[in-house]
Amino acid sequence: MNPLSVVVRTICDIFAWFLGIFGAYVIIHGHISPGGGFQGGAVVATMAALLLVAYGGKKVLSFVRPGIYTGMEATGLLVFITAGFLGIGTTFFYNFLAGQGGLFGSVVPLGPNSGILNSAGTISLMNMAVGLEVVSGLSLILIYMFKGIRLFEGREGRSERGHDR
Repeated sequence: MNPLSVVVRTICDIFAWFLGIFGAYVIIHGHISPGGGFQGGAVVATMAALLLVAYGGKKVLSFVRPGIYTGMEATGLLVFITAGFLGIGTTFFYNFLAGQGGLFGSVVPLGPNSGILNSAGTISLMNMAVGLEVVSGLSLILIYMFKGIRLFEGREGRSERGHDR
């Protein structure tokens, strides 16, 4: 695909940051509000789709390395599985960090949670791992789809001219 107009690329530059920040917010606040790792990861991966569409596959694929996304995907999966197995003394996926203090285990006051981020124990850690997994997995899917489009265009000897052929 060829890059779109300057106006579209400028708007993409502005809104891509909002997508990344909002997706990170949804991932981090997943145990307090609706959302979580999967939903936030999908929002951040939408940022990659927006950049691919606005700038064209050729330019974005010239500086994107799929190996980095593969490593991020493996890291997210390993963190998730490790957090699940760490509580195996009691049960699989036992929330062993809840109420212990520290980074993820502060004690929650009685009543509704007023927005204390470090109150979920392993749940927030798993949300971050799932978010990393989904961001990298969906981004890899988009990257390989765009690579497939380029291979198809090269083999057929034609390029996309618009949506109304």
